Amino acid sequence: MSEDILQKIVRMRREDIDRLGLNFNIDIPEARRVGHTEFLGNAGAILEVKRASPSKGDIAPDLNPVELATTYAEAHAQAVSVLTEMNFFKGSLRDLIAVADLMERRRQQGLHTCAVLRKDFLLFEDEIDIAYRCGADAVLLIARILDDAQLVKMAERAQQFGIQAFVEVREADDFRKLSVVTDALGVAAAKTIVAGVNSRDLATFHTDPLIPASVRSKLPAKAVFESGILSAADATYARNLGFTGILVGEAVAKNPPLAKDVVSAFESGCENARGQFWKKFAERKFANNETRAASSQDARRPLVKICGITREEDGLLAAELGADMLGFVFSTTKRLTTEEFVRSFKTRLLRSACNDVAPLLVGVITDPNSVEGKTAIKLAQEGVLDAVQFHGVDPHKSIDDASGNALPYYSAARVGAPEDFDYVAGIRKNGEPRILLDAKVEGIPGGTGKTIPESLLREKASGSPLWLAGGITPENVATICEKFNPELIDVSSGIEDAPGIKNHDKMKALFAAIAAK
Repeated sequence: MSEDILQKIVRMRREDIDRLGLNFNIDIPEARRVGHTEFLGNAGAILEVKRASPSKGDIAPDLNPVELATTYAEAHAQAVSVLTEMNFFKGSLRDLIAVADLMERRRQQGLHTCAVLRKDFLLFEDEIDIAYRCGADAVLLIARILDDAQLVKMAERAQQFGIQAFVEVREADDFRKLSVVTDALGVAAAKTIVAGVNSRDLATFHTDPLIPASVRSKLPAKAVFESGILSAADATYARNLGFTGILVGEAVAKNPPLAKDVVSAFESGCENARGQFWKKFAERKFANNETRAASSQDARRPLVKICGITREEDGLLAAELGADMLGFVFSTTKRLTTEEFVRSFKTRLLRSACNDVAPLLVGVITDPNSVEGKTAIKLAQEGVLDAVQFHGVDPHKSIDDASGNALPYYSAARVGAPEDFDYVAGIRKNGEPRILLDAKVEGIPGGTGKTIPESLLREKASGSPLWLAGGITPENVATICEKFNPELIDVSSGIEDAPGIKNHDKMKALFAAIAAK
């Protein structure tokens, strides 16, 4: 079996330690010479001194750590993360010492001071001693590379020095380890342990912003969203999920002026309905995958949204068959629904669901300023709908920031040509973790029965989780899933006798085809 990126980093680091020692042949202070700042004492941003990464190569190879950390402090970051791994990130303990000394000077001058995190792939207790002497206020402990006993020993060593252990988790076993170390430290854990969840898989270095959303409820109150924060909008998204910290690397190391915007966006945000929707969706996605894997079914089976519900019996059958989302159209088409119907249907659905997890309810709009669009937005703000789907219209140009950040929503983009993906890229920059792609047919907003050209999907839609709509039927769903492995499929006209009138046999055939794939 070939070595993944994380394994390679750890192997090379062990070899360097054998050759150079735990100090990597760098002169370090015999004793700590700086004061202490609590790591993430308040909610805020952790900004990183980062020259390079395994996935991006050089990011800011010529950065001056003191100048960059000064920019971060002036932006009022809560902490500065200093990478000290030398092979892939081009960091050094010298950077850690320099940044810690800077913060001590700022402390003595009465200026805003950031806590200092040593970020590395630490393996031994004595590395905690070295980090402390170099001036670190916290150390990163990656649960994935440490066994239970070693993780506990290293966290206890941090506690003895009065610094924080920033425990990074991502996989199921990591959470078990977090519980082990928390139990081992007892009452000291609340002060010593800060948990972080990495949206980046360190084995592949792929990122998914829904990973932190899926596990936020498993983490302690003080928790950090790590990686994948590239803009102020991404910072707001993380805050909406209820995280008390974000760790931002590449974006601010490459573009230091962005630091102020990222810090401000995170600190001015709050946990809200938008974050609740993404947590519900993410929890459903990963719970479904675990269930399917346990039952030997394909863990990649897509989630299913049945759209254009106009009859109660259609929606109830879809829920019974296992639909994850139901769509209600608030646009002047033949599938137009009403506020009264949606309210009544939700009441009936919740009664019939009993102990089962009810599907998420989504209002689909094409004009947020229309009567229908405003109705859907109101229902989402009231919690009757779980989210609004902005279909073919940019939500960021349609609603003001205050309501937009509180409103649970996602975008659907109509694509039929390569240039349409420029619009998709623009939406992604606005902090949206997922975008639904639908077939573009001029003059028809959705439910066209047409599929997106296969060549276009292969060229433009690979590399990120795919939400796919357009022309999906019981006959082609297995082939579509096999070819494109969508995370979610959105089906409407492919199971209808007429617009808004679902054919129950076709609906059953759709779910049977998905289950059999």
